[in-house]
Amino acid sequence: MKLSLPFVKKQPLVAVVRLSGAIGMAGRGSLNDTALAPVLEKAFRKGKPAAVALEINSPGGSPVQSSLIGSRIRRLSEELEIPVIAFVEDVAASGGYWLAAAADEIWADDSSVLGSIGVISAGFGAHVLLARQGIERRVHTAGKSKSMLDPFSPEKEEDVARLQGLLGDIHANFIDHVKARRGDKLDQSADLFTGEVWLARRAQELGLIDGVAHLRPKMQERFGDKVKFRRYGLRKPFWSRFGATLAQDAITGIEERAAYARFGL
Repeated sequence: MKLSLPFVKKQPLVAVVRLSGAIGMAGRGSLNDTALAPVLEKAFRKGKPAAVALEINSPGGSPVQSSLIGSRIRRLSEELEIPVIAFVEDVAASGGYWLAAAADEIWADDSSVLGSIGVISAGFGAHVLLARQGIERRVHTAGKSKSMLDPFSPEKEEDVARLQGLLGDIHANFIDHVKARRGDKLDQSADLFTGEVWLARRAQELGLIDGVAHLRPKMQERFGDKVKFRRYGLRKPFWSRFGATLAQDAITGIEERAAYARFGL
């Protein structure tokens, strides 16, 4: 049984939420709003933290899930008046940077990779291979755009134009988010939204982050050497210990590895 003495000053508490992995993929442990909702609620509400620190290591993923998670972080921060400070590890690119930008401050390691403020759609075209094998593709739709970008049919210019419009709109949303969160810190003379990535020092010069620092020493500098840390993160489901969904996780692991490999990681 704990005794709470009113005249004994409590040490400040920092809640640490780990956001590691690709965003919105199907495997267990993937970052998505549904899974992270209870984690973030506990981090912000339990023990009256002085701040919430985000440990971010993500190459990106779903723009919708990135937006949902980022919006949830902002709502909790503003409702409870708790500052949010992001600390980037290997990478915060694309959706990973979207999450970092949801924080009030962004700090990174010297070798952290940041940015990739852009949108990508990739796939394969297999219609030539099918034709060589003598296979005829048959598609029947109600609605002329229902089979848009079918990988087994020749690419159509109007489909590509339609996709570019969608990607452009999502990119605009991403840019608006970064501008709203980073504001006057951004280098207005630089083109930051080409999908390029930078290491931390250059990212700091461009205003994408606030500086180079690591979580524990920065929080001790701000809240004192006796600051306490309470960690939160996604837990593996109980049945995962028995090899359930092994095939799906293997596929997801390959996809996630490929996402990190884009940044040389």
